[in-house]
Amino acid sequence: MPRAQPKPADDVKGLFLRRERRDGSGAEDEQGGRAIRVPNAVAQGSVDEDADVVDPQRDVAQYVADAEANGLRIERIFETHFHADFLSGHLELAAATGAVIGYGAAAKPEFAARLFADGERYPLGRVELEMRLTPGHTPESMSIVVWEHPDDAAPYAVLTGDTLFIGDVGRPDLLVSVGRTSEELGSMLFRSLHDKLLTLPDSTRVLPAHGAGSACGKNLSTETMSTIGDQRRDNYALQIRDAEKFVEIVSEGQPPAPGYFVFDAKLNAQNRDVLDEHTPPKRLTIGEAMWRGRHGARILDTRDPQYFALGHLRGSVNVGLQGRYAEFAGAVVNPDEEIIVVTEPGTELEAKVRLARIGYDKLLGWVSVDDLASDFDNVAQASRLTRAQFAVRRHKIENVQVVDVRNEGEAHDGMIDGARNIPIAQLRSRMSELDPMKPTVVYCAGGYRSSIAASLLREAGFADVSDVLGGYAAIAA
Repeated sequence: MPRAQPKPADDVKGLFLRRERRDGSGAEDEQGGRAIRVPNAVAQGSVDEDADVVDPQRDVAQYVADAEANGLRIERIFETHFHADFLSGHLELAAATGAVIGYGAAAKPEFAARLFADGERYPLGRVELEMRLTPGHTPESMSIVVWEHPDDAAPYAVLTGDTLFIGDVGRPDLLVSVGRTSEELGSMLFRSLHDKLLTLPDSTRVLPAHGAGSACGKNLSTETMSTIGDQRRDNYALQIRDAEKFVEIVSEGQPPAPGYFVFDAKLNAQNRDVLDEHTPPKRLTIGEAMWRGRHGARILDTRDPQYFALGHLRGSVNVGLQGRYAEFAGAVVNPDEEIIVVTEPGTELEAKVRLARIGYDKLLGWVSVDDLASDFDNVAQASRLTRAQFAVRRHKIENVQVVDVRNEGEAHDGMIDGARNIPIAQLRSRMSELDPMKPTVVYCAGGYRSSIAASLLREAGFADVSDVLGGYAAIAA
């Protein structure tokens, strides 16, 4: 079968040495994170050659290697909050280096950690890090002000975590399911922004934890750095002076949070097993995979949609490595379900590690796509329609149900007449709204999410499902 081109390395999370994108693109990875790296003079101490890491992703070998290459030792791991969109690597990095884990004072981790008070300063060589408690996105959120010299008139930067983004602020509604109201957290967020961050000088660089693509906000910029002055002037949320109005506007139109968010937020506070990022998963035969599938395991095919459509294991769901793989795997697979991946040889470890970044460790093994060519009984093809074919299908076939799996905010900008909007993160829970006996056509913005959704419907027993090549952009052209 045709082989997809290899995917560039994911963006990474964490403060360490300098700022860059590993893949050279503006695209967000599946956790919504970027490397947040600042100049050597700021990130490492000039006296004792210590280094600190902020919000590391779970596979931490990159940080250890960077430290060794620069003659540094990692002494502290700062977490700005208990993340919901990814499983942080604090335990992995502490196990590898002996570093101390640090949180804001309101955090209650189940493992040993140093809790920092509001306004507390911590030296890093000649650099000082000032902790500012900024609750709102979560109750324990903390921002870190970086002072290049302790007596400078203005700080070098502020690491805002998920409190302040470029163009947006952290959503206050993610913890509603665990007993916190968006009004309560939103009010806290309003005060944190105005009392703790907007009091910084306009020249202060803003380095957030996420950029565009994260479900932790609705209006995140593709830019990786800004300043307090620019955000004071341009960020819509910072223009709102009334706290109640702020909560209303910021909460409105947020994208549906993937189901794994609450799972990760809880797991990030727990003392759990650390990841082995070097050992690939076990290889399985197609027979073994299908047997496991019949007994509850979910089978994910990690290829691009066009290759998946040519031939895939029956009952498999297409979540491609070329996109926000872990995020959308987490949208269609529950945290307690076992997983098998169908993938190209050489990508099985990547498939494992990227699932592990959201805490999905129940990977039973992998099947090579090369094996599909010799087992036609278990292989099926998928229907994908061009714009013209979609138009003909709607004209000739009565009662075609059309499903728009984009987020609500996208759908508000325009959607196909008669389509039902069910965002991909809600499709499993809202599938009863659809008739499995009707011919079904799914579309998204470009074709990645629609392939996920169409394969998910087929797995659930929908008999006639297609998705549209090019998505809404192609249909509306």
